[in-house]
Amino acid sequence: MDAKTGLFYLFSAVMLFAAFRVITARNPVHAALYLVLAFFQAAGIWLLLQAEFLAIALVLVYVGAVMVLFLFVVMMLDVNIDSIRVGFWKNFPLIGAFGAIIALEMSWVLIGNYRGTEIPKMVNAVAPHADKLAQISNTKEVGILLYTQYLYPLQIAAVILLVAIIAAIALTLRQRKDTKSVNAADQVRVVARDRMQVIKMKATQEAAPTAAPEAVSDRPDDKAAPVVEKKA
Repeated sequence: MDAKTGLFYLFSAVMLFAAFRVITARNPVHAALYLVLAFFQAAGIWLLLQAEFLAIALVLVYVGAVMVLFLFVVMMLDVNIDSIRVGFWKNFPLIGAFGAIIALEMSWVLIGNYRGTEIPKMVNAVAPHADKLAQISNTKEVGILLYTQYLYPLQIAAVILLVAIIAAIALTLRQRKDTKSVNAADQVRVVARDRMQVIKMKATQEAAPTAAPEAVSDRPDDKAAPVVEKKA
């Protein structure tokens, strides 16, 4: 087994473990972090397959933007995990059955394609032109195809992501009573007489008379005891 095969099995094992922890972690923040780890392992596998553009796009878009947004939303919403997990084990058999059916369907499709005879024919057709294909940049070809044939789907996807960002901000926006906010519209409509009032006052005023302090006895049980002054 060469180094490339060993790295493939290593990335695959870590990715399977991270994907399993995504659905079993009790804390949603930990689940999101495990999903980030799974994305990094998938990017490593794509690098082994010489799909550098897909690997970089996965790290920059999903890990650098989407998952960071998920983490912010999860931490700011302060979701009650206990209320969400109520009835989880009750519905687990049904969920497990659906998951097993989906896994079997995907395995059947993938195994059926790999058992076909189209792949050997494709390899034999491409083999004479291997030197020319090695000089072509796959990133350049993906960019040309993305911004020519798939330009409108790309713009639609960008608009959908923008709507998702605005929706996430709107969901996490809260009106807190312990903070003071300034309304720009009120600031624009304000006039001088509403902000300051001039009051006429005398330059000097007489001091208000103060009451003489009453003598207080030190004995708590004798509240009405008279105070006797001693003269020299």
